[in-house]
Amino acid sequence: MILEKVKKTILEHHLLQKKDKVLVAYSGGVDSTGLVHLLLELREEWSLELFLAHFNHKLRKAAEEDEKFVRGVARNHSLPIFVGEEDVRTYAREKRLNIEEAGRMLRYLFLEKIALEADAAKIATGHTLTDQAETVLIRFLRGSGLRGLAGIYPAVEEMIIRPLIDVEREEIENYLEERGIKFRIDESNFDRRFLRNRIRLELLPYLRENFEPEIVSRLGRLASILREEESLLEKITQEKKKRAILKNNAQISLDLEFLSSLPRALSRRLAREFVSELRGNLRDISFEDVESLLNLGERKEYSLKKGFILRREQGQLFLKKAASSKKKYEHLWSGKGSLEIQELGMKFKGKKIEKRDCLRLDFDDRSRAFLDLGKLGFPLLVRNRRKGDRYQPLGAPGHKKLKEILRAKGIPLAEREEKPVFLSGGEIVWVLGLPVCEKFKIDEKTNDIFIIEKI
Repeated sequence: MILEKVKKTILEHHLLQKKDKVLVAYSGGVDSTGLVHLLLELREEWSLELFLAHFNHKLRKAAEEDEKFVRGVARNHSLPIFVGEEDVRTYAREKRLNIEEAGRMLRYLFLEKIALEADAAKIATGHTLTDQAETVLIRFLRGSGLRGLAGIYPAVEEMIIRPLIDVEREEIENYLEERGIKFRIDESNFDRRFLRNRIRLELLPYLRENFEPEIVSRLGRLASILREEESLLEKITQEKKKRAILKNNAQISLDLEFLSSLPRALSRRLAREFVSELRGNLRDISFEDVESLLNLGERKEYSLKKGFILRREQGQLFLKKAASSKKKYEHLWSGKGSLEIQELGMKFKGKKIEKRDCLRLDFDDRSRAFLDLGKLGFPLLVRNRRKGDRYQPLGAPGHKKLKEILRAKGIPLAEREEKPVFLSGGEIVWVLGLPVCEKFKIDEKTNDIFIIEKI
């Protein structure tokens, strides 16, 4: 039974806890409709509090009807719903991204923002075993390595969960049909200009009919095995990283001499870690780029995309232009008027509002923070990032190192020193670009809110 399969996935991967607040990404399509109704079946047993979030990509003629449909489902089941929209096509053009990538980025930004607003512990998406099979084939055709072939993970950063990842789309269709549950059909899923659609409509049916009837579950099992092996290799990589990637103040280098003594597979992973530290992500970094770095001769240079020029000297690989020296500063701020951080060329303002006067907060970690005024002690100390800084970001299970949070958020190394740290009583309350501290968040007991905003 499909419900038992979903329960098994939830328990096996620790996707949910009793009394969790869950934000469900709901497009109105077959997968997300199945997800909503299966979670409704589990709601009482797990004491779940469910919210729906619908994102309008403004790409389809039927988008308005989709929104009307999901609002109707929310109303019928007395579920709170949040709706957002963005012009994905314009965003993709401005950022030089393909439509799918741009849509995914904007959709997840919206979901994360709403999860914070709703104080949801988890964001549930409708990815299925069929999506998993399609993803593995896409990445295989593109020549991905182990990490790529591991496919879609059941959970990401303990917040984004995929309860349907072991369920085939056909099972969900049968589930909805048996119960007479309606859903929306996305006509763009039949557009064969997109690789995923060609794989779904042509390649998978061909493989199922001519080679392996259970191709979807076989590819899902492959992804599961590779995720486990990837986890083991990642542990080894992190252990070797302490020796391979050297940091001296703002300078970071990769010890190519040390890498030459390691198996090539491990050297590649460490080279990718190094590039990720420098750039904040691995977007557009190819296998050929990594090989070129590992094979770079003494006193030779290699140019990565976006102006990153790497040079090898004395067996060390580093940015040709060293990062600017760290700017140390400390400012005490009463919270009144504006705060100018001349070292960074930044200004901030503070504002007090009563919670009862606030109907909706426009969360944006990149420019503002909303804090419980009653939990703050003034003056606030505002300074640069320091070694050993730790705090508990909103919604996180515990304290984490600030440098690891910045890295996980994909913030390039050169930009990490441009993030002022706000402290109250020696505790970090907010870092520009990151969520506020869990301890200082707004909750049901909050009376007054203090807003910090970059101007």
